[in-house]
Amino acid sequence: MKVDAMVRVGLVAAAAVGLAGGLGFYTFVYARGGSYLTNDPAACANCHIMREHFEGWLKGPHRHVAVCNDCHTPHNLVGKYAVKASNGFWHSFAFTSGVFPDPLRIKPRNRVVTEDACRRCHQPVVETIDRHGGGAEGVSCVRCHAQVGHMR
Repeated sequence: MKVDAMVRVGLVAAAAVGLAGGLGFYTFVYARGGSYLTNDPAACANCHIMREHFEGWLKGPHRHVAVCNDCHTPHNLVGKYAVKASNGFWHSFAFTSGVFPDPLRIKPRNRVVTEDACRRCHQPVVETIDRHGGGAEGVSCVRCHAQVGHMR
């Protein structure tokens, strides 16, 4: 009798794992999940709410020197894919549930990543500003230059 119950529990667990895996795989394929593993900026426009940002990037000066990942993910492999995974999950959750701000607003954690990218690419200018009293806490690149990456 106990063996039958254990077999049933095992079958139910296997079915639940299979269902979750199948649903996850379907969602990944349907949402073109593989495109998010690339550096192609067009992947960001897969979601309709990001099209305006993508079109703004096409009009902006960074289009010639940077792609989305250059500004919106850390510059190391683990950090890059950790941010992509976290953002991907929360973006999917927000868009599936319909709970997201419109227009989109950058989250504080992602603002730090973007600020670090600005400072990395524009290091000579940033060093000059910092030397004259701006300091990392005193001046925020993205506060004054919010439209640079996504011209409107």
